[in-house]
Amino acid sequence: MNVMAKPPRRLESYAGGTWVAGVSEGVPLLDASTGAPIAFIDSTGIDFKAILAYGREKGPALRRMSFHERAGMLKALGQALLETKEEFYALSSATGATRADSWVDIEGGIGTLLSYASKGRRELPNTRVLLDGDVESLSKDGTFSAQHVLSPLQGVAVHINAFNFPCWGMLEKLAPTLLAGVPAIIKPASQTAYLTELMVRRIIDTGILPEGALQLICGSVGDLLDHVEGQDAVTFTGSAATGQRLKTHKAIVGKSVRFTMEADSLNAAVLGLDAAPDTDEFDLFVKEVAREMTVKAGQKCTAIRRVIAPRAYSEALIESLRARLGDTAVGNPADQAVRMGPLASLDQREEVRARIRELAADAEIVAGDPDNPRVLSGDASAGAFLNPVLLYCDKPGSARAVHDVEAFGPVSTVMPYDTAEEAVDLARRGKGSLVASVFTNDPAFAEEVVLGLAPFHGRVMIGNRISAKSSTGHGSPLPGLVHGGPGRAGGGEELGGIRGVKHYMQRTAVQGTPTMLSAVTGRWVPGAEVRSGGEHPFRKSLAELRIGDQLVTGTRTVTLEDIEHFAQFTGDTFYAHMDEEAAKANPFFDGRVAHGYLIVSFAAGLFVDPAPGPVLANYGVDNLRFLTPVNPGDTLQVQLTCKEINPRANAERGEVRWDCRVTNQTAATVAQYDVLTMVAKTRE
Repeated sequence: MNVMAKPPRRLESYAGGTWVAGVSEGVPLLDASTGAPIAFIDSTGIDFKAILAYGREKGPALRRMSFHERAGMLKALGQALLETKEEFYALSSATGATRADSWVDIEGGIGTLLSYASKGRRELPNTRVLLDGDVESLSKDGTFSAQHVLSPLQGVAVHINAFNFPCWGMLEKLAPTLLAGVPAIIKPASQTAYLTELMVRRIIDTGILPEGALQLICGSVGDLLDHVEGQDAVTFTGSAATGQRLKTHKAIVGKSVRFTMEADSLNAAVLGLDAAPDTDEFDLFVKEVAREMTVKAGQKCTAIRRVIAPRAYSEALIESLRARLGDTAVGNPADQAVRMGPLASLDQREEVRARIRELAADAEIVAGDPDNPRVLSGDASAGAFLNPVLLYCDKPGSARAVHDVEAFGPVSTVMPYDTAEEAVDLARRGKGSLVASVFTNDPAFAEEVVLGLAPFHGRVMIGNRISAKSSTGHGSPLPGLVHGGPGRAGGGEELGGIRGVKHYMQRTAVQGTPTMLSAVTGRWVPGAEVRSGGEHPFRKSLAELRIGDQLVTGTRTVTLEDIEHFAQFTGDTFYAHMDEEAAKANPFFDGRVAHGYLIVSFAAGLFVDPAPGPVLANYGVDNLRFLTPVNPGDTLQVQLTCKEINPRANAERGEVRWDCRVTNQTAATVAQYDVLTMVAKTRE
């Protein structure tokens, strides 16, 4: 498929359930390598207030779905996008991305979608509300308690994205938003919006998303932000200047709209004092710095901008980097021999050149010529090509530009240090970054530097010879890890697994009687009403079981023979179980005591119904605590209560959480824990 041969087309926005074009011809978007027009972009004439209203109006369809249903939706969407991925790759080369660069953007984005689908199924209940923390008791008699809950916002999430990752940038925000149950409006950066628009078209074509769950604006957002409200959320990825302007928008400030920003980031990589030129860590460091300078032509918010190395190793480091960067084949990414493509546009190249001139106030260029690109293929004059540029700042402690100026391209500055404390100080001068990396095989150095960097960074990666083959690298944001940083990096957070989902939910403290809390939250609370007697709860399928169904068992007396048999049978002959005198000397006991796991085993013997039936398996125990010692002669009884029912979507079974409370003859609680079982949805 040769998309480059196709005439440029007008991009459209997807608004109010319809594809619409702006009323003017629009601004041309050019191929980063050839300068040929790819598309025209314009959003004039679109009713932005109506876009927000449409998302809010259609939002209930998404919120009516459970977390598992929304997770299934994300999985189906990711699988559908993988089937058409080559179409995205073909168009991606126009952005200046090589096949490897595009993999990060396209399949990395789809992988994030699939990761959230998996996390939603594994880590979230099949409900529409999340519980946050334990029940808070608010009265001595247990009649008044509180539970924090998380429920989806009732508005729309507006995601304003950067040009460098037109697919991943959309999907990494969209996945947790949709999983939370909140509709989204995507606004891609104009320069590469043609790739985002293509992916959104394919998403809409699947018919998987509920109506109104996703809208797209290609072009300016006009007066969109004038109409955001308190239940909406706005996220922004881009320059700090633009982000600050949006953050202080009168509607965002006046209506306390949630705002998350990812902005400039002068990320640092620190070479350890132990990582001399003859070590594995030195070689790994050189490879990592060179890779981060050249992947996506350095147009990554996580790229290494400052290379902090021991002064004694700086000369060798520069020579190694100069040789490696000099071998980087720059050219048209459609050429398979090319390893680094152009910047996204000629304007972007001029921006980077201007920043290099500012950096030159503190540093000297030691590799690369920003004004004379050397290319393997492509048009050096019409394309936005720039060879990697390495600078050296000999006195970084007194410099300013190298800690203030970000050249958003294949540009890094080497700066020497003499002590670990000095390395930390130099990294901190970035005033807050997304990520830092430390390459060392010295645990003491790692401890000092990482703890020094942590308050100023959203992520810190330690690299060494042990993790070399498995490490995901300095510059890779991962779905399960937070992506964001303090200070100049924007002060926001994205991803981080289920943490990212909670960004689009409201935390509310619900107070009331245990019975009312159980009704609201769908989880039984101690003190709430129960139903006991009649059929054993283990004989009930999910269709028959109800929250609060309870079994109060018979009793069993623990004997000294039980304790000794358990000790010999398991090999657990800890003195407190076997030696009367030693046990009495222990401040927690007044003689020999039963094993904790003997108590759990006896409890299971008391509450389990042995016949085949709806309960298929016991797959875990949560929050086990032993509260009162059990001595020979004590009598145990179990109170087992159905605490939570979590049916699996598209399966004939689900999980049931049981509150298990083991007491002795004085009604003192001996042990307390949650039993987790897999239960059939219906009886056979």
